[in-house]
Amino acid sequence: MSASRRQLQTVFTGLDECVSIASDKDKARMASTIQNGLKVALRKSMKDALKCLEPEAIKRQSHAVTAKVLQSEAFRQAQRVSIYLSTSGEVDTTELLCEMFRLEKMVFVPSYEGVSMKMVRLRGMEEYESLPLTKWNIKQPDFKETREDAMTNGHGIDLFIVPGVAFTRCGARMGHGMGYYDKFLRQHSEKYPHKKISFMALALNEQIVSQEDLPMDNHDVRLHSVITEK
Repeated sequence: MSASRRQLQTVFTGLDECVSIASDKDKARMASTIQNGLKVALRKSMKDALKCLEPEAIKRQSHAVTAKVLQSEAFRQAQRVSIYLSTSGEVDTTELLCEMFRLEKMVFVPSYEGVSMKMVRLRGMEEYESLPLTKWNIKQPDFKETREDAMTNGHGIDLFIVPGVAFTRCGARMGHGMGYYDKFLRQHSEKYPHKKISFMALALNEQIVSQEDLPMDNHDVRLHSVITEK
């Protein structure tokens, strides 16, 4: 059991008796509170751990992960691919992005404003290099700029390559807490119900946790694959 989970177990020990006499609605609310608390603690401990990673270790792992993605069936079959633009503490997607353009994939990247996210077309590395940085130091197309939108172009996305803070080998994912991707992936699946879509995450070795440490909520989207160096 992880340190973060042990700490939270102490906090929530007293809830057992309350849960036994609570209504179903109250039980669901308590379970949600516990689960959210676990995620907050895990998110903090994971971010602290990733800060300690040497840049060379991230570079090595990113190169190995990129090679595995390029060999994967989901990637080879996909023509329209959504990919996150990486920042520190994540698998670097720059090399993979370059390969995608070389292979003439149609590339879509996230653009955020407030609580909204859309996936818009990116047409080459030169355009990528010119993108402005957000306050989180992430390259991003201007939300108000007119670009091809994956949700409204009538074709959608074949493969989503998503970011996250922590993952399990079985496809559970914990994001940064805003819910952008879970919401968008559900909406995309509803928009294109007959389209075969793959959800893939790229993870550093240190981002993999046990199923016990990362429970899934009903609204969480399960990934089809989690690619790591190991």
